[in-house]
Amino acid sequence: MEVILIRHTTPDVPTGTCYGQSDVPLKETFEEEAAVAKAALDACGPFDHAYTSPLSRCTRLAAYCGYADAQRDPRLMEINFGEWEMKIFDDIIDPHLQAWFSDHIHTQVTGGESFLQQCERVGRFLDELRQQAFQRVVIFAHGGVLVAARVYAGLVTPEEAFSTLPPFGGLIKIQL
Repeated sequence: MEVILIRHTTPDVPTGTCYGQSDVPLKETFEEEAAVAKAALDACGPFDHAYTSPLSRCTRLAAYCGYADAQRDPRLMEINFGEWEMKIFDDIIDPHLQAWFSDHIHTQVTGGESFLQQCERVGRFLDELRQQAFQRVVIFAHGGVLVAARVYAGLVTPEEAFSTLPPFGGLIKIQL
């Protein structure tokens, strides 16, 4: 099965904000960014099924691209930043912050999850998807989900994952 994952467009939040699972608005450039994303997606051809994170930054892009009825799945949400959600990194006072910066792969955010926990969540979704009879699927999601899918597909290690982070509106392809 071919799976195309597309990252939402640019969120309208201050630089350095932990916005993981928070439902945040998109920049005014949404229409332009979405048009580029849609063109790239259209070039990939038709899909048997569409999925999306339930957060509006993904559902809005899915609708723009013609998939307003994409199946919502909370396992496709961005990493859970727990107590850090909607805080600026530089303003966070938490004894776990430095440990997370040193090892975000294994260290769980206070009240949230680690990157490996996110990978496990995304992996459970992809395990179920593998059982479907689809040939081609599109998924509207977040940067962390896209790199977690690359880890799942064996294309990168968790340590390499974020060096392959697609830009906002970018897409990746994996085979299941």
